[in-house]
Amino acid sequence: MGAAEPIRALLVAGGCCHDYGAQQKIISEGISARANVTWTIRFDPQTGKDHAASVYTNADWAKGFDVVVHDDCYGDVTNTTFVERIAKPHQEGVPAVVLHCAIHSYRNSPSDEWRKVLGVSSFRHQPRRDFEVVTINPNHPVMKGFPTRWMDASDELYEIVKVWPGCVPLAKGVTPGKDDDLHPSIWVHTNGKVRTFGTTLGHGNETVSKPEYLELITRGLLWACDKLDEKGEPKPGYGKK
Repeated sequence: MGAAEPIRALLVAGGCCHDYGAQQKIISEGISARANVTWTIRFDPQTGKDHAASVYTNADWAKGFDVVVHDDCYGDVTNTTFVERIAKPHQEGVPAVVLHCAIHSYRNSPSDEWRKVLGVSSFRHQPRRDFEVVTINPNHPVMKGFPTRWMDASDELYEIVKVWPGCVPLAKGVTPGKDDDLHPSIWVHTNGKVRTFGTTLGHGNETVSKPEYLELITRGLLWACDKLDEKGEPKPGYGKK
């Protein structure tokens, strides 16, 4: 059987605190080496936390895409109208993949609409350091092949204060020295038409470049697009080219 039409993915990258210039390439090329995905990349070089990324200024910003990967960091953008414009296409059915600081984007906004897309609420993270990630739902297709216990080197553990209805945690990060202080670090979320794969992992290029990470987010993207089978393999036509 020939390859299906590729998944049309939009990658939005930019904001403060991360090497998005490098990560846009690592992520897009890493996923395309593992799945039938083509990319449009919107990289905004502005680094301010309060910068309103230009890609979102148009109400139809997600039109024509099968999935949007958010790898951006705009924690001090608070404008409710702007934030809800970002959330709306996902609430209407466009799948979302949300990576690392996308979970902290718009965290100071009074609107919960982005948090409802994410499936979690988080407002702070722990210092950058090594910490262990423990799989808690190994039978979920997204977690097939991911280690039961994985040491994430020099990353930031985001503290999750709320898990929204429809969110299913798949793995948790362990606070170093506090084995009973765990926070969801990988999850899937469905709520109405919303279908989101999320992970708080991925601060530095070292983490993002790891095969375990790239394979994880590839499965997450395929799951969000309903192109992942129960064994954690791409559905026919969506695997390696």
